Amino acid sequence: MTESPTQPAGPKPTEPTPADSGPVAEALEAHAAADTAITDFGIDTTSRTTYEAIGDYWNRLRGGELGAVPALLGLTVLVVIFAIASGDFVSINNLANLLQQGAGPMIIAMGIVPVLLLGEIDLSAGTASGVAATLLALHFRDHGNLLGAMGDSMFYGFVVGLVLAALLAALLRLWIGVVGSLGAVAVLLLGVPANPYLEMLLAILVGVGIGCFTGFLVAKVGIPSFVVTLGLFIAWYGVILQLIGAAGTVSVRQSDVLFNVANDSLSVVGSWILFVVACGGYAAVVGLRHAARLRKGLVAQPTPLVLAKIVGVVVLGAVATWLLTLNRSPNPALTDISGVPYVVPIVLVLFVVGTFVLDRTRYGRHIYAVGGNTEAARRAGVNVPKIRMSVFIICSAVAAIGAIVYTSKVGSVDGNAGNGNTLLFAVGAAVIGGTSLFGGKGRVRDAVLGGLVLATVQNGLNLLGFQAAPVNIITGLVLLLAASVDALSRRRAAAR
Repeated sequence: MTESPTQPAGPKPTEPTPADSGPVAEALEAHAAADTAITDFGIDTTSRTTYEAIGDYWNRLRGGELGAVPALLGLTVLVVIFAIASGDFVSINNLANLLQQGAGPMIIAMGIVPVLLLGEIDLSAGTASGVAATLLALHFRDHGNLLGAMGDSMFYGFVVGLVLAALLAALLRLWIGVVGSLGAVAVLLLGVPANPYLEMLLAILVGVGIGCFTGFLVAKVGIPSFVVTLGLFIAWYGVILQLIGAAGTVSVRQSDVLFNVANDSLSVVGSWILFVVACGGYAAVVGLRHAARLRKGLVAQPTPLVLAKIVGVVVLGAVATWLLTLNRSPNPALTDISGVPYVVPIVLVLFVVGTFVLDRTRYGRHIYAVGGNTEAARRAGVNVPKIRMSVFIICSAVAAIGAIVYTSKVGSVDGNAGNGNTLLFAVGAAVIGGTSLFGGKGRVRDAVLGGLVLATVQNGLNLLGFQAAPVNIITGLVLLLAASVDALSRRRAAAR
């Protein structure tokens, strides 16, 4: 005869009622689970003091997470050196010119950042931007008659190539690539009369088509990106030579819109409106996000640090806007040159959009995931080939925007468009700013900071009378130093 199991001490469980097993019970259980999670992971609701936050940041720096600190320190040192060496460097006219000169490579660098985040490289971004600029200039010069400007073989070759690019994008369901490539085909075939806005759109659409072709070869065919883009770098350079010729030049100075993109400025009123929108938007986003985290009990930066960041950005923005709205003309009695250059809002828009996409969207998280560990991302359900192809589309499209700015600054397109140092400075800007060549680490701001560093080096050395050779040597050494800092910081982080 067996004894029944001994019942544990305490009250007996009650029979479930309809309310216990319905929506009310489920809600109570979910609430209890949330409370348990908060208890188990207390760090999610732990607030830090200002001193603790600064200490934590210092520990991350010591651990090799340098971020943009080297670029900021380097930029500060360069500005001080050139300001001491040449009084012209800190003139308002030169500072505005520095922004206009550096905007083209800076924008191309912003497009290269997503590619570098995957541990890939796009060596063809420079000449791809040159191809986009060439079609823009030919469309303007020949009043939309690209068939006559390009010749039969090149024209129909481009049409077939862009249709193929659309098909390749469709295979991976990248509809932006399909729309962009077919849009370029439509502009080519319709022969729409010259229009500066249409020509800028054409350049971007051609960039999208080029990116589809590059990305498919890397993502689906499996050819290493270095090999693909090196081959396309040479091929696109040949296309430019075929369309323009080694000694040829196509001017766009006759178009006020095209020429003013990188050579004109907002009005004084427009400049202050830009300040209010940019700095006010930054303050609103950062402040509201901080308030929301505090309200939900999530870990957040100390409020004094958040306020200090907002005040710092607003003050710097106000000072920069005020300086740029002063008359910086070499002959103030004859002409008035004032206002924030047009390239500044262009860079700001790309910066905000790129930062939002990488930091606040699922697509951006997938890019970081693939760059950090491709196999883990694939097992988590990320469509790795689609992500890899998409970043090359972004790179080429943004490079085309950089080509528009660069073409506007120079006022023409020649046979070396996008060749030479264009790509090297763009990649260098991203790396100098803090984007890792090993993948998984970097932000769009890195391209902006690195672009400012390179523009400062070139501008300052030119003011001091240095020729091309020492400028290239020093720029190369700066890039080498940045790559060394990246490698050493990664080694230090791994050792910890």
